[in-house]
Amino acid sequence: LPKFWDYRRKPPTEFALQEIMSSGGAEDDIPQGERKTVTDFCYLLDKSKQLFNGLRDLPQYGQKQWQSYFGRTFDVYTKLWKFQQQHRQVLDNRYGLKRWQIGEIASKIGQLYYHYYLRTSETSYLNEAFSFYSAIRQRSYYSQVNKEDRPELVVKKLRYYARFIVVCLLLNKMDVVKDLVKELSDEIEDYTHRFNTEDQVEWNLVLQEVAAFIEADPVMVLNDDNTIVITSNRLAETGAPLLEQGMIVGQLSLADALIIGNCNNQVKFSELTVDMFRMLQALEREPMNLASQMNKPGMQESADKPTRRENPHKYLLYKPTFSQLYTFLAASFKELPANSVLLIYLSATGVFPTGRSDSEGPYDFGGVLTNSNRDIINGDAIHKRNQSHKEMHCLHPGDLYPFTRKPLFIIVDSSNSVAYKNFTNLFGQPLVCLLSPTAYPKALQDQSQRGSLFTLFLNNPLMAFLFVSGLSSMRRGLWEKCQEYLRKINRDIAQLLTHSRSIDQAFLQFFGDEFLRLLLTRFIFCSATMRMHKIFRETRNYPESYPQLPRDETVENPHLQKHILELASILDVRNVFFENTIDDY
Repeated sequence: LPKFWDYRRKPPTEFALQEIMSSGGAEDDIPQGERKTVTDFCYLLDKSKQLFNGLRDLPQYGQKQWQSYFGRTFDVYTKLWKFQQQHRQVLDNRYGLKRWQIGEIASKIGQLYYHYYLRTSETSYLNEAFSFYSAIRQRSYYSQVNKEDRPELVVKKLRYYARFIVVCLLLNKMDVVKDLVKELSDEIEDYTHRFNTEDQVEWNLVLQEVAAFIEADPVMVLNDDNTIVITSNRLAETGAPLLEQGMIVGQLSLADALIIGNCNNQVKFSELTVDMFRMLQALEREPMNLASQMNKPGMQESADKPTRRENPHKYLLYKPTFSQLYTFLAASFKELPANSVLLIYLSATGVFPTGRSDSEGPYDFGGVLTNSNRDIINGDAIHKRNQSHKEMHCLHPGDLYPFTRKPLFIIVDSSNSVAYKNFTNLFGQPLVCLLSPTAYPKALQDQSQRGSLFTLFLNNPLMAFLFVSGLSSMRRGLWEKCQEYLRKINRDIAQLLTHSRSIDQAFLQFFGDEFLRLLLTRFIFCSATMRMHKIFRETRNYPESYPQLPRDETVENPHLQKHILELASILDVRNVFFENTIDDY
């Protein structure tokens, strides 16, 4: 991410170039061909750094302006990488090329692939970033850095580790993450021991953040030898329930998503909270390997593109101000193609209205927090001004009204999610809001720091079901059996929705898209589970939606309740659920 980038290293000047070459022997003795090799290398190195440094000046929003610039940058780095491979001996002898400098080039290429993933949401580019970062480690490009008395070089190595960890987290390579964290810990200890630096606390905080991040899941799936099974929650081929013949649904497709994280005290790493991380994965397909398809992003012909549909484009916004959020929202809205959906996911601290209002308009119920320059006092408590004024640093439901001119799918995970229940569909376009519970039972172990239970249901419903059932670990065989049964439940929920006579048409208009279909079925499973659970007894413990779902045909359907009890029986936790739920209301 941008804070890890290093723009400080300057390319060699002409004088430095002469010094470099003359250090390898008398300058006149250097053959013309070798002199040209060093000159060409310095030119490519200089050009690559200019282009790389220019990336930070590109607009962060808008999907088209940056592509040609990225293409040029990739071109130069590809030439530079091949050039140093072909002329390594000359560069070693005449330029004094060090292994950490080769590592820096590989690291920059890894960063390019990672940022291309952030710009396109195409998970395959993560594999490419992983390949370059992995090669740096396997070939020990940075191994000699510690022998040089230059703290800035060690920082390059630490930043490389931090970037590599982010990519591995996104690819669910948790075994590699744990190895990298151990290596990074040793490197930080050595760095702080050798150099009396001011950034020791910051690097130790990085370690603490990633350690908390990889322990965020409340349930462990175990192999027979007690090693942890790494589960992926991206959309697989069999992930979403298939549309059966006769199901009448809309043809809209999810094209763009804003994933916003602004929860106080939630575990995060590199400007990615646990909730953002989980929702990001729920909106992506399993990665493919690009090696056989292209040399660099954006350059393949359309005929060579993967045949399956692309991932929806995403913006990841960590603690944005209102201005930033609105800017990105407007950019997404402007570029949204025809027959497409914009998804807004809000994981944020609730902002509640001050005083009593005589009206009940879209700015009278509060909303969710946006970032400001003011400090937040005591967690959720926010500075109040005159009680007749509305909170400025808040995304109110009314702020989203202009964007309901196009199909809009909103998910709000917040202690004030119900503020968005008071929506009005002004323009007649498809509009759905899925809203989290505003409070969880006190008897449920507080996991809010490690991510919201509602978002966990949308990302990994089985893990969430196990957690509310009081289970913290499970054998792989039973996990896979339950996953298969959950797929059957999802298929039945899809039928309940499409066969309902009283459901609002907005739900069906979104149901044609695989990602939205899966989110809707998981939302209904989440709501039905909580309504049947013995400790979820207050209305505020249940998810809600706008428009409202017909309860008897969806979240309180006896057929669905029977399935949930059967799943509980497989796990031997039937005692935590009511048997005759309808009679208990």
